[in-house]
Amino acid sequence: MSIRPVSHEARAVPTLEGAGVHLHRAFGFQNPEQMDPFLLFDDFRNERPEDFLRGFPWHPHRGIETITYVLSGTVEHGDSLGNAGTLGAGDVQWMTAGSGIMHQEMPKGNERGQMHGFQLWANLPSKLKMTAPRYQDIKGTDIPEVIDDDGTRVKVITGNFWGQTGPVDGIAADPQYLDIFVPAGLRKRFRIDTYRRAFAYVFQGAGNFRDASQPRGVLLEKEVMGREVNIRDMSGDRTLVQFGTGDEVTVQAGPEGVRFLLISGAPIQEPVAWHGPIVMNTRDELARAFNELRNGTFIKPAH
Repeated sequence: MSIRPVSHEARAVPTLEGAGVHLHRAFGFQNPEQMDPFLLFDDFRNERPEDFLRGFPWHPHRGIETITYVLSGTVEHGDSLGNAGTLGAGDVQWMTAGSGIMHQEMPKGNERGQMHGFQLWANLPSKLKMTAPRYQDIKGTDIPEVIDDDGTRVKVITGNFWGQTGPVDGIAADPQYLDIFVPAGLRKRFRIDTYRRAFAYVFQGAGNFRDASQPRGVLLEKEVMGREVNIRDMSGDRTLVQFGTGDEVTVQAGPEGVRFLLISGAPIQEPVAWHGPIVMNTRDELARAFNELRNGTFIKPAH
């Protein structure tokens, strides 16, 4: 087995999106080859309702899949196909926009006025760009969670991991999407298919994802649960960690443990023509999509 090296680390950047939603963007609208098959990742976490209640009113999507994972609060959604519903804490929605859909997402927050969730955009290959739209709404109670003897917890949203299969299926990028918590002071390894592109996003506590045999920077050590852990050179809250190639990733949890998303998928390796919420393969396809938006033919009839 070979440990994947860390190729890049960066803090998510504050961004204003939708009708005025304050969020943090880990990546997106830059070089689409860098994270292929993934295009964008947003962390929408707010303590003040005025920073998110205006939400994401009606807008189009074509050529992509969007994955929404809610940790706290609720998100009401509706679309041009007549679907409507509410995502609650722990729920996941995987929307395949395909040939085109108009939809809206309106976060409501919890009883304390707090909202927290993530949205990931995954690209579709050319052969599926114009496929029929579909939804997969998954309740949090249907997402399997595996608890290791040392207290490590893994929620398997999609893909196969530790003998469990996530309930979201039929996704073009064939991704693995895991929500992982590693207790304080522990070092853990997690298998990832060699041919997948992978990243971690830390949203609670801190951890060091670098190989212990190749430390970086000045080490400041602290005793945690009988182990010495490096607390100087750790990736903290809202940090994106990109990995190079290998069979496994390693993480050393900090004094408060670390919770992170570990996401991987097979690169599509096709040309990308991208503007706003529409992602196609050529500029002509992109222009056609916006022409159809203007003339009212964007939404395709069901077959």
